[in-house]
Amino acid sequence: MTDTEIRALLDSAERTLSQRFLALEETERTNFARVMEAFRAEHVAVRHFAPTTGYGYGDDGRDALERIFARIFGCEDALVRPSIASGTHALALCLFGLLRPGDVLVAGSGKPYDTLESVIGLTGDAGQGSLREYGIGYAQVDLKDDDVDLPALLQALKDPRAKVVALQRSRGYDWRASLTVERLGEVAQAVHAARPDVVVMVDNCYGEFVCDKEPTHLGCDIAVGSLIKNPGGGLAPTGGYLVGRADLVEKCACRLTSPGIGREVGSYLGGYDRFYQGLFLAPHVVSQAVKGAMLAAAVFTQLGLAVSPGPEDPRSDIIQAIRFEDPEKLIAFCQGIQMASPIDSMALPEPWDMPGYQHQVIMAAGTFVSGASIELSADAPMREPYTAFLQGGLTYSHGKLALIRTFEYMQKKGLL
Repeated sequence: MTDTEIRALLDSAERTLSQRFLALEETERTNFARVMEAFRAEHVAVRHFAPTTGYGYGDDGRDALERIFARIFGCEDALVRPSIASGTHALALCLFGLLRPGDVLVAGSGKPYDTLESVIGLTGDAGQGSLREYGIGYAQVDLKDDDVDLPALLQALKDPRAKVVALQRSRGYDWRASLTVERLGEVAQAVHAARPDVVVMVDNCYGEFVCDKEPTHLGCDIAVGSLIKNPGGGLAPTGGYLVGRADLVEKCACRLTSPGIGREVGSYLGGYDRFYQGLFLAPHVVSQAVKGAMLAAAVFTQLGLAVSPGPEDPRSDIIQAIRFEDPEKLIAFCQGIQMASPIDSMALPEPWDMPGYQHQVIMAAGTFVSGASIELSADAPMREPYTAFLQGGLTYSHGKLALIRTFEYMQKKGLL
């Protein structure tokens, strides 16, 4: 395949997606209107960008940002902190904040994301303080036909020790459809009808602003995510968030700091302007990333590879899974994405033993913010069937150009 043929292939795929792109832009406008209204309602001013030191008492920038998140997600309260290091940290914070010894966590969407296995105590070294070591039990309800097995989940809730149902919106490193916000809402309603005391927690990573509603708009009690993914808009330098019922958020705040102190402390020397600006841009950036994912799905489908979701399938996150069936092709794809990145384009990623993962992982992440998966990136566990997970892209133009460069690289290696 010549360079001209590669470009023609992408242009052809792009034309087939024109109607889908228009629908995405409508979702973007809906989400942006909600973000803009939240900014206006909280009277955001330059003073909210100021850094703070020490305890952080009376930090107006921090507190207003949390109220804005609560408004956007249709919640009573929010905890939005730079000190939350990652999405996994935010999820662990939530689980340890809500569960007590003797309780049972029910994973309602099957096997959790790889890094949560050591948090729960399914893997990892003893003595690190997993949920299991604190006497918190675990039950897993596997998906059935890529969907929550609601009868099996309700059966698991007959155990009176079950106190939290965890649902993972995104596919993670699995070959399955992401759960739609509508389905998450249906599951939450069914859980609450059977057990009003049970909390429905959603791992919302990679899903924010992809649809025109969030799980918390439809009855989920608390949602958790990372600021270096969708809601940070590519500008937030670090951080995570929890949004939901006020009593639940307060419990998690006490886990973040200490009982009796909760959310009242927490300074940030860097100032909050990038968090505000990133959130303001997030609906547009997410829309751009989803367009790039759709283009990748369309092109790889034409090349005969299995993809999930397909170019015409509904989407609930920014992740595009591409099955290569060959470790050499998988590695070359990730290396091509790295070469098309604005940062560290000269680097050549190789599989390595990444903390928290059971298999070696290869990761292309030439990003301005280290590890930011709302920026164009690709990663994969080195296990059969050798599936790459492509996500992000601050601009659609970068996503398209990166595919061209990656195809050219794979072509030169004789792998396309």
